[in-house]
Amino acid sequence: MKALVNISRILVGALFIFSGFIKLNDPLGFSYKLEEYFSYDVLDIPFLIPFALGISIFVVVFEVILGVFLLLGYKPKFTVWSLLGMIVFFTFLTFYAAYFDKVKDCGCFGDFLKLTPWQSFGKDVILLVLILILFVGQRHIKPILSKFGLTVGALLSFIVCLWFGYHVLMHLPTFDFRAYKIGDNLQENMTLPADAKDAIIDYHWTYTLNGEEKVFTDRGRGPKTYDKIIGVETETVQEGDVPKIQDFSIESEDEDLTQQFLETEKLVMIVSYNLDKAEADGMAKLKAMTDEAKKKGYTVIGLTASGEDKKKEIQSAYNLDVDFYLCDEKVLKTIVRANPGVVVLEKGTVTQKVHWNDIDDLEF
Repeated sequence: MKALVNISRILVGALFIFSGFIKLNDPLGFSYKLEEYFSYDVLDIPFLIPFALGISIFVVVFEVILGVFLLLGYKPKFTVWSLLGMIVFFTFLTFYAAYFDKVKDCGCFGDFLKLTPWQSFGKDVILLVLILILFVGQRHIKPILSKFGLTVGALLSFIVCLWFGYHVLMHLPTFDFRAYKIGDNLQENMTLPADAKDAIIDYHWTYTLNGEEKVFTDRGRGPKTYDKIIGVETETVQEGDVPKIQDFSIESEDEDLTQQFLETEKLVMIVSYNLDKAEADGMAKLKAMTDEAKKKGYTVIGLTASGEDKKKEIQSAYNLDVDFYLCDEKVLKTIVRANPGVVVLEKGTVTQKVHWNDIDDLEF
C-alpha cells in the first residue's frame, strides 16, 4: 500500500502542478473557458461570469499549491481532502460537458494540449482513482522536509504563483501556444497541408422500397432505388484535419479584406475585442504609437467586434487616425490576451505582439 500511495502521490502532484502552471501562464484564457462553462448553454449560471477571472486565478493557484503540498507532504489531510473535492467537481463537469456535448475542449491544459470532452473525463476518472488511493492511505504521506522547511516551501510556492499570475496578466503569457504567436504566419495557419486527413462520415439512410422499410449505409450518395427517403443520420467515423486558424477575418461593412492585409509588408493591428471594455490607460497610449508607426511606413488598422458607433466614439475620444475593421470577438481574444493589445505583421507573419502595458517596447 505504501508503494502504491507514493506512486500516486508523485503522479497526482506532478500532474496538478503541470496542469495548474499551464493555466496560470494564461489565467485570462482560462477565465474565457470558465465563462463558456457558466453560460446559459452549459451550466446556466451566468451570474458567475463577471467573477470568472477571479475564480480562474484562485483555481489555478490552488491547483499548483495542492500539487506542491502533496509532493512536500505538507498538511496531508487538508491536501488530500482538497484534491478529492476538486477532482469530484471536475469529473462531474467534464462528464456533463461530454455527455451533453456542451464544451468541445475542457481547457484542462490551456492551449498547450487540446483534449476532447471524453478524453478529459477519462483523465479525471484516472485522477479520481489515484486520489482515492491517497485518501485511503494518507497515513503513508510523510513530509520530505523539516517543519520549518515545509513552511518555507509552501509559502514560497504561494508567493511565486501569485507573482507569476500577476506578471502574465499585466503583460502577456510567457509561453504562447496559440496559432498567433510570434514567428507564425497567419496565412499558413489558415490552410491545410497537402497530406491533411479528410473527415470520414457514414450516412445511414432510412427509406422504403416496395413498401418495406430499410436502412442503407454509405458515404453520402444514398440508395440507388427507393420509393421514399424517410430520413438520414450521419456518423463521424474519422475526424478530418482542420486548419490551426479557422475564423480569422478582417472585414469592412462592404468586403472581406483579410487577404489584402495579410499580404501587407508592414502592418500594425490594434486588437480590442470589445471597445466598451477596453482599458482607458491602454487606449490613451495608442495615439503616440500609431503616429510613430505611420512615420516609419507602417499601415495601422484596428480590429474589434464592436459596432460602428462605438468605433467612431473611440476614434474621436482618443484622436485616433485609424480605421477599425470587424473581426470575431472570440478570435480577437485568442490573438492577444489584452484589451487593447498590439500585433505587428510582416506579410502575415507575426513579428511583435505586446500587451498595452508594453506598447513602449515596440520597435518600428
